[in-house]
Amino acid sequence: MLYLVGLGLSDETDITVKGLEVVKKASRVYLEAYTSILLVDQAVLEKYYGRSVTIADREMVESNSDEILRDAQTEDVAFLVVGDPFGATTHTDIVLRARELKIPVRTVPNASIMSGIGACGLQLYNFGQTVSMVFFTDSWRPASFYDRVKENRAIGLHTLVLLDIKVKEPNLESMARGRIVYEPPRYMSVGTCARQMLEVEEDRKEGAYGPDSLAIGAARVGGKEETFVAGTLKELCDADDKLGPPLHSLVLLGNRTHELEHDFVREFAIDKDNWDRIWKEQYHTQ
Repeated sequence: MLYLVGLGLSDETDITVKGLEVVKKASRVYLEAYTSILLVDQAVLEKYYGRSVTIADREMVESNSDEILRDAQTEDVAFLVVGDPFGATTHTDIVLRARELKIPVRTVPNASIMSGIGACGLQLYNFGQTVSMVFFTDSWRPASFYDRVKENRAIGLHTLVLLDIKVKEPNLESMARGRIVYEPPRYMSVGTCARQMLEVEEDRKEGAYGPDSLAIGAARVGGKEETFVAGTLKELCDADDKLGPPLHSLVLLGNRTHELEHDFVREFAIDKDNWDRIWKEQYHTQ
């Protein structure tokens, strides 16, 4: 059996009882470590699980999945995923590959950012399509997220924006010289995301959002140091010090924000008077 085990959002104790039982009995345990990270190190997990864990980077999962699936017809293999295996990041490819090899697959779900973000005070059924924001470069500034945000805003729904992480990314200059050297890990902050969003709005000028659009910055959701900061996109450009270390996410409010949502989120506002003013001018209850 191939088990896809969700680990939750924070530390080693977030694994479910069912998931921990799978980990303890499996022949091999892999940790998918490129789409998200836990807030603890591999060594902490191994001590808690009482066994070794193999890090499965992007190359292994995408190009060498046969190694993960080796002997899974006759043994139990655990593939650990931060959050939920089918939450923010789906692992459809490895499931389809297992099916081709006639390997049974079972999922052990857990909390993901898709559900955990409810702690910011917005009602989950008022969220629309989730989008991702990647690091812009001088030559690459993908803006496909903009149309999804615009669609959500058109019907008054909130938008969860998942922020880019770069883990084990090869240095292009070294690759050109025939050497593989990996860049240090990078984790996008809410400030970077807000600035990039405003840059795209300045280019598109279609009014999906603007500097005065209300948003919530979220950090380390589900962890002991979970933090939310609310304000305009312009204010959030400079709010990284308030949010602290990664991982960060951002939520753009829909214009049908309910009064209960407003009252809950107001506690996180950088400038409560400004938050109240903009909400009364631009947002209305459902």
